[in-house]
Amino acid sequence: MPKVDNLLSILWMLRSDKKITAKQISEKLEMNIRTVYRYIDTLSTSGVPIISEPGHNGGYSLLNNFIEAPLFFDFEEMTSLFHAAVFAEEAGYYGDEALKRAISKLSKHSNQEQETKVNQHITSLEVISRTPSISLEPSLKKLEKAIADAYTVKILYNKSGEKQLHHRCVDPYRIIYWNNKWYVIGFCHLRNDMRSFRVDRIESLMLTVNHFDQKENFSARDFFINSLLPTLEDKEEIISLVIHGDKNVLADICQHWFLGHYLQERTSDQAVFLLPKDMMHTYVPYLLLPYNKSIKVVEPISLKKRVIEVLSDLIKFYQV
Repeated sequence: MPKVDNLLSILWMLRSDKKITAKQISEKLEMNIRTVYRYIDTLSTSGVPIISEPGHNGGYSLLNNFIEAPLFFDFEEMTSLFHAAVFAEEAGYYGDEALKRAISKLSKHSNQEQETKVNQHITSLEVISRTPSISLEPSLKKLEKAIADAYTVKILYNKSGEKQLHHRCVDPYRIIYWNNKWYVIGFCHLRNDMRSFRVDRIESLMLTVNHFDQKENFSARDFFINSLLPTLEDKEEIISLVIHGDKNVLADICQHWFLGHYLQERTSDQAVFLLPKDMMHTYVPYLLLPYNKSIKVVEPISLKKRVIEVLSDLIKFYQV
């Protein structure tokens, strides 16, 4: 058995709240008693508070206030934790300070060789994202507490496109992070239905004394995606969108958060989407224009005409 495994085994035996002798340890782990003494010395040197009592009823035990055994991470686990911290920080994670403290503890308990090797891999990763202009940490922390303790929250919400602020009471179920923005998903008392609220549009947030029952088997992900992407129910109102173009550009379009949902068929130089008729001439022209001449709309003809209209309006706007 490797040395680390033996050390952990002895540590867990010492945590049994009973005195244990070196002979009992050697018999259980099938090792020489001198080896047991060396492992006990190693644990003591590493900071584990082992109490040694000699005599007939003596043995080894742990100090009463020693509750948790030290954690052991291998190289890949340590690197993954540091990388995850980089992603969290760039996303504007609301527990950033606590995360930094945890990572600092991990660094302090690494030997020089581990630290050098991990640092070589940490510096190989950088994450670039659009961080919010305002700090959302206070609101996100309150929301996380409200979700964990099942408290209803009262918010003052700035709805998009409206000057008037709205008071809402919400039972928050989940916090989600999507497209560089934080959202809270919950039951809105005013609408008597599930709703999503952008956290950066919450002007004020207060926890109430009211508790709510968590909804079982609720998927915030499914609710959020379905609210963004209408389903294709009425087949008579569905139109095929056929795009021809560069394979790399098509790959980007097929992975688009909106268009990708409606992808039906894909070849090396062509992609086919099925979309609702009303979206075809409203959203789609503006989604395709940034791709310039790298793609070409094959059908429907009506969309090609709509793209020309949009471009003509832009030309007129900038000629004034």
